[in-house]
Amino acid sequence: MDEDKLEEMSFWDHIDALRAVLIRITLVLVVVTLGLFFVMPTIFDKVILAPCHGDFVLYRLFERMTSAVSWLPQFSTQDFEVELINIKLASQFFIHMSSSFWLALVLTFPIMLYLLWTFIAPALYPGEKRGVKTAFLIGCLMFFLGVAVGYFVVFPVTLRFLADYHVSALVPNQISLDSYMDTFLMLIFIMGVIFELPLVAWLLGNLGVLHRDFFSTYRRHAVVILLVLAAIITPTGDPFTLMVVFLPIYLLFEVSAFLVPRSATSEH
Repeated sequence: MDEDKLEEMSFWDHIDALRAVLIRITLVLVVVTLGLFFVMPTIFDKVILAPCHGDFVLYRLFERMTSAVSWLPQFSTQDFEVELINIKLASQFFIHMSSSFWLALVLTFPIMLYLLWTFIAPALYPGEKRGVKTAFLIGCLMFFLGVAVGYFVVFPVTLRFLADYHVSALVPNQISLDSYMDTFLMLIFIMGVIFELPLVAWLLGNLGVLHRDFFSTYRRHAVVILLVLAAIITPTGDPFTLMVVFLPIYLLFEVSAFLVPRSATSEH
């Protein structure tokens, strides 16, 4: 769609164009959701429930790392097994549907952005198109990287600690499927959002709202806040697992500082 044609479009023409894009997005989401619904039992067994078993990749890595360093608390993969129970009649069916939808939403995220881009792009100048295109690409990559860190690191560490934690030996843990899925989706989504921090910082820097001096001034405050955040995400007294969560988040802080321009006063 060229600029002359764009200028000829009325308000209702724009509404029709937006409606067509939203319909395409909905169709893509529905088709992918239905496809995932049929393979969801396999995805549950091989992916979603994989952290429930002692042979999960992160647990094996921790075991090798701690066995090589004598002063670290030893991490064992043996005898670790989380058995989930279902306590509501319809929970398994609704979780089957909701998991298919949320996974489809994650997988089709780049397609949705592209379809929205086809609607927005004609209204932008060439320079703006390049900037927005870069932001969309970086945003997608960082979101998926955050989801991966949430799945492979943050959620397994949290599950391992909470599943083994007992306020009393007389109170055994019986973890419900609903509780497991709520924590699983929440932590993975949170990490996906946290990994958008460099993109948000870059956008605010380009708008002149944020400068690198801010990160230099508040770096010590940020370290404390991020340590508290990591402790909340992984409520464990083990410094090793705490640092596993803290270091990626702090690295995002430093990457954000690097992407933000210096203020005009600091350059002189």
